[in-house]
Amino acid sequence: MRKSAFLGVTTISAVAAVLALGGPGTARAAAADLSAAFARSSVWTGGYGGGYTITNRGDAAATGWAVEFDLPAGSAVSSSWSSVRTQAGQHYRFTGAGFNSTIAPGGTATFGFNVSGTSLPAVCTVNGVPCDGSGQVTTTPAPPTTTSTPPPAGDVVDVSTAAQLQAALANAAPGQAIRLAAGTYRGSFVTTKAGTAARPIRLSGPANAVLINDGPAGDAPDCPVPTAGWDSGYGLWLFGAPYWTLSGFTVQESKKGIVADNSPHTTIDGVTVHHIDEEAVHFRRSSADSVLKNSTITYTGLVQPGYGEGVYLGSANSNWACHGNSGGVDRGDRIQVLDNHIGPFVAAEPIDVKEGTFDGVIRGNTFDGRGITGENSADSWIDVKGIGYTIEGNTGTFAPPGVFANGYENHNPSTSPSFDNGCGNVWRGNKSDLGGVGAYAIKISSVSKCAARPNVVYASNTVTNARSGLTNIPVTP
Repeated sequence: MRKSAFLGVTTISAVAAVLALGGPGTARAAAADLSAAFARSSVWTGGYGGGYTITNRGDAAATGWAVEFDLPAGSAVSSSWSSVRTQAGQHYRFTGAGFNSTIAPGGTATFGFNVSGTSLPAVCTVNGVPCDGSGQVTTTPAPPTTTSTPPPAGDVVDVSTAAQLQAALANAAPGQAIRLAAGTYRGSFVTTKAGTAARPIRLSGPANAVLINDGPAGDAPDCPVPTAGWDSGYGLWLFGAPYWTLSGFTVQESKKGIVADNSPHTTIDGVTVHHIDEEAVHFRRSSADSVLKNSTITYTGLVQPGYGEGVYLGSANSNWACHGNSGGVDRGDRIQVLDNHIGPFVAAEPIDVKEGTFDGVIRGNTFDGRGITGENSADSWIDVKGIGYTIEGNTGTFAPPGVFANGYENHNPSTSPSFDNGCGNVWRGNKSDLGGVGAYAIKISSVSKCAARPNVVYASNTVTNARSGLTNIPVTP
């Protein structure tokens, strides 16, 4: 392999110095002494590649590092690796990617980047100390901030390795955009960082940016919470992390796909989830006011078919002891499931709406029922145990293989506290092809249990190839 020529070096230092002001008997505390050397590794027309080698010349470990610099207008970092990158205008900040954040005495860490443009880094600092060692930065590239202030809205963090993604999730701040490069990311990916309504956090990538979790591993807690030494096996886990937007990428070959726990206002848009041991997408622990849209889900329940739902809203009341964080109930209210393609080979229901959840919208989805297994009573496209849902404009089909009783079903489980579970739901404008196997397009399990809040099936629903018909209750014009 031809090695790139070494084209230039700039050195910057951060020295933690202790002066012996008290005479010969004063001891000097051990300290890290970091230097960061920049070098271009390759140059091409209109750009170059380069990076920093950070060396700890001190006698104590450095437990974190941050290299910052400016690029003049007309030049920009186009990609980076082995670091977590944030940006404010022409000012760039790079921190450790987790695996290289700690530098032992005498050790080094490296990161690299490509630049579009020809200008070199300027006004460089490592851990806040200027490159010239003067102790004073001559320019102010970004508005003053304190260490407790999150990065400005619009900051971009580009990642291309699993370690970088883990670090970006662990350090996410409101307004950040984390961008996945194409490639495979294997590991445990979890965040507990919250966005805000005005400054959501965004995680995006192309469809060939693929997240895989080979877990679970370690000793699981009684109820699933992020725990040191335990890997949940979830492809992507938001825990106590509201106001995230997830888009574009793929999750596969994991125990569960995407799980949002106590993470309201989560938006999942245009993702692909497939080949999952259990359910694909789960809004759990009162992750209310969330949206799943424009996404594709196939091949779930590969290990546990009865728990292989495509989309799972809320929790069964038997699990409220763990997930009932709203007055003892998992209140995943007002969740919208819009314009998704779910199936084939979703082993349980494409959508399972659990008791104690209210006022969701399920609209414009396409359900391919091939591969529904019948395990754990999974034998329909949607099982509605929630209250006040609108189910409209969906298209469902069924063909072998699989077990299929009805297109849409409702049930009325008893819970404590008590709700009108399975009542007050509306079906309109749905198209159902039952493949000559299913009985009803819409099967209502009980009229009497919903006398106070009846379910309504409008005449705008249509069905073909049904063994029994459109519905078992009177149709509303």
